[in-house]
Amino acid sequence: MGARVKCEWRSFERTPARPPLDGLKKRLDRSRAENARMPRDGFLRETFVLPRSDARLKAKEWFERFPKQAYWTEIESWFERPGDVIEFTIRRLPAAD
Repeated sequence: MGARVKCEWRSFERTPARPPLDGLKKRLDRSRAENARMPRDGFLRETFVLPRSDARLKAKEWFERFPKQAYWTEIESWFERPGDVIEFTIRRLPAAD
C-alpha cells in the first residue's frame, strides 16, 4: 500500500519591489568625497583658531598629553590672522608605539 501524501496549496504573495537606493547612493557619494579630501596617512588632525596666548597654551597641552616621541605630535601648519589670532593644525598618531 502506498503512503498518502497530503498536499496543501498556499497562495504566495508577490514579493515587494526593491526600495529605491537613491538616498543610499547619495550618502555613499558624499562620504567618499569627504574621505577623499582627508589624507590617509594615519594621523589625527585638529585645527584651532585662538588668540596667540591661548594658542600657545593649547599647543603646550597637546605636547604634554601626546609626547612627540610617542605620538609624533607636530604643528603641521599655522597662520597669523588679524587681531593677533593664530590658526593652526596639530597632528598626532592615534596611539603611542
